[in-house]
Amino acid sequence: MGLVLLGILAFTCIVTVNAFYSSTDVIKLTSINFNSQVIQCDKLWLVEFYVLWCEHCEEFAPEWIQVASALKGIVKVGAIDVTKYASIGHQYEIEEFPTIKFFGVNKNKPEKYYGGRSSVAITNGVLSSIRFIVRERLVEKSNICGSEEQCHRITNKDAFELTDSNFDNQVAGDDEIWIVEFYAPWCEHCLSQEPEWTNAVVELARRTKGKIHLAAVDSTINVMLATRFRIQHVPMIKIFKPNKEVIDYIGEISAPSIIATGLELYSKMPLFNPFEQMVSEEILKSVCGLRELCIIAVVPHISDTGTSGRSDYLNLLIKIAHRYKKKKWGWLWTEAGAQPKLECTLGIRGLAYPNIISIDARRKKYMLLKGSFSERIITEFFRKLSLGHLARIPLSANFPKVQTVKRWDSKDEFPKDPIILSGPTIQELENDEL
Repeated sequence: MGLVLLGILAFTCIVTVNAFYSSTDVIKLTSINFNSQVIQCDKLWLVEFYVLWCEHCEEFAPEWIQVASALKGIVKVGAIDVTKYASIGHQYEIEEFPTIKFFGVNKNKPEKYYGGRSSVAITNGVLSSIRFIVRERLVEKSNICGSEEQCHRITNKDAFELTDSNFDNQVAGDDEIWIVEFYAPWCEHCLSQEPEWTNAVVELARRTKGKIHLAAVDSTINVMLATRFRIQHVPMIKIFKPNKEVIDYIGEISAPSIIATGLELYSKMPLFNPFEQMVSEEILKSVCGLRELCIIAVVPHISDTGTSGRSDYLNLLIKIAHRYKKKKWGWLWTEAGAQPKLECTLGIRGLAYPNIISIDARRKKYMLLKGSFSERIITEFFRKLSLGHLARIPLSANFPKVQTVKRWDSKDEFPKDPIILSGPTIQELENDEL
């Protein structure tokens, strides 16, 4: 009976997903027609890469249908099921779902869309890209702002073009530093200083390992950004720090000056230091407050492992976390028994430790590590987590507050019971379990 029910549910899921784009303006793509339809076609394409089991994809489908309807006759809008056509997913390095890519003039280097997921945000982003393509063609084929050499902006692979639609997703929520130039195509001063900017982009990308980003905003097209940051003249350069602080760049617009500023900022950046101990509610909020996922490792009690054993666990976790440091995840650890209410809510009390929980607070769901606590199993857990392949468990609406506990000093052994500085009484815990 259980197998029959499982089969019915699986069939229902497949039928539902396959019905995403039936009888709509969204063009269904496959590994057979992708090259002829998208790559070899001179039309512009907007393609969604999705998978059958993805909740985000299912929720996003109505928006994508509206995008296809709005752009009909202007840009071709397609969708490809990476579950069936995995080779296409590998070819375009698809690691999360849904992923949207814009196949513009250079079909071999599609642009990944980073903006909002509403139909309005997506169509605005595409129209901005089209305007950019048109402007580049005008610059190449006419003298609307002087000679061709004067009008044409230098471009290179390390530069990034920011727009009204992708700015917040790319910059405002980033943990890294962005140095952003606001310019205008008609600005001779901007054009004359472009070689300096380009040299700085290349050098800083190399010397900071991509931690300091240089980007440009066309203020004539992205009016909302220009207004938001009070751009009254061009070129104007602003520095966006991880703490959302925005400051004006006041140095010379020369490669040596921009590079020096970038290197100084780089030297002050905190190192990636995952798995901070969850000793209070404040730590939980500061590490995980605005993150896509919050990863919490629960290690055995210090009396069961000793200092060296605990250090081995934490060093393994930190080593693996470094492979996923570009993910917008928060990383914390606690010891068994230190957060009894939290363990009870997540259903891990009484389970063998260590364990790892991933919490998606926005969707009120969580995921548990299943299997041995080994490098291979944990790495696979994080890989599936990044792809959205793991089953999610509904999270209780009454999520408990974190108790304040003493921070572990790696030089000291803890007593048998964790030292709780504040939190519920034993009576309160007993009442919760009744």
